[in-house]
Amino acid sequence: MKLGFQLERFGAQPAAPMDLVLGAEKLGFDSVWSSESWGSDAVSPVAWVLARTTRIRAGTAIMQIPARTPAMTAMTAMTLNAFSGGRFILGLGPSGPQVVEGWHGVAYGNPLERTREYIGIIRKIVERAEPLTHAGRYYQIPYQGTDASGLGKPLKSIIHGDPALKIYLAAITPAGIRNAAELADGIFPIFMSPERFDVLEKHLAAGFDRTGGKRNLANFDICPFVPVALNDDLDTARLVVKQHLGFYIGGMGAREKNFYKDYATRLGYGAAAAQIQDLFLSGRRKEAIGAVPNELVDEVALAGPAQRISARLQSWKTAAEKRQVDTLILTTGITPDVLPIVATAAGVSPA
Repeated sequence: MKLGFQLERFGAQPAAPMDLVLGAEKLGFDSVWSSESWGSDAVSPVAWVLARTTRIRAGTAIMQIPARTPAMTAMTAMTLNAFSGGRFILGLGPSGPQVVEGWHGVAYGNPLERTREYIGIIRKIVERAEPLTHAGRYYQIPYQGTDASGLGKPLKSIIHGDPALKIYLAAITPAGIRNAAELADGIFPIFMSPERFDVLEKHLAAGFDRTGGKRNLANFDICPFVPVALNDDLDTARLVVKQHLGFYIGGMGAREKNFYKDYATRLGYGAAAAQIQDLFLSGRRKEAIGAVPNELVDEVALAGPAQRISARLQSWKTAAEKRQVDTLILTTGITPDVLPIVATAAGVSPA
């Protein structure tokens, strides 16, 4: 099992704390990840990290697909990968309609179809087998719209990318998981329980079937986000995680379309998820956070004293032995004292 951690994305200022990154690199962490919502972008922190490290990998978890053309994303990925000696991982996600339409100002549309086109175009660009052409619902290359100049020309990337570049997808809906298993090299599950692989398993298997045997658990990376909160007082530690879960389940989406609420329901917490959303959307945020069950926190997070976190990691190690987990990506309460506790318990060797 490999370890990674996610940089903070909700602060008032962009953050890439190099003391944490360099400390993680020395401890043997495999990767560090940057994301974007409607503030700091995901690419700039990754470039900053890759420029100041020598071994640890860095990836985007995630770059929002509707925010960039697929060609721009391919150019960025190839450039970062070349500058870093192959240490960049491209993580993509469709985001949600509130952000896509409310922030980026483009139609949300069908995220599965858009993702399929997007990844296909990126792979064509990186592979450089021929000049780029694509005729799809979301992307036409060269552009063929009624306002086109007619001068567009199929082009081949000037730089030679690495066809081995990994592409991961953020997906939590059943259809999204199937899409990721078919099209990508890995997936970012959120709120994953190491004892509930069944929530993902049948959808991953269905996606793998579409590849004609090219993909399976042996060559597909499952990289869950795992909230962490170190504190000798268990209730205080749980509260950190509850704030994180409560925000996603209650507020990251509209009442009728909240993928995180639906995912919590599939984990077996439907009644609690509905209550959390009702409270959050009615402005009772503190009560919504308090409604997050302790059992959900304990299933999907590492919370409490050091000994308790170490004990909980054994379940994740067991999942890794079954190829149900590749990399644990720690999120939320990441501090310098957390990293060595997790590294030791996970059996990661210092670099």
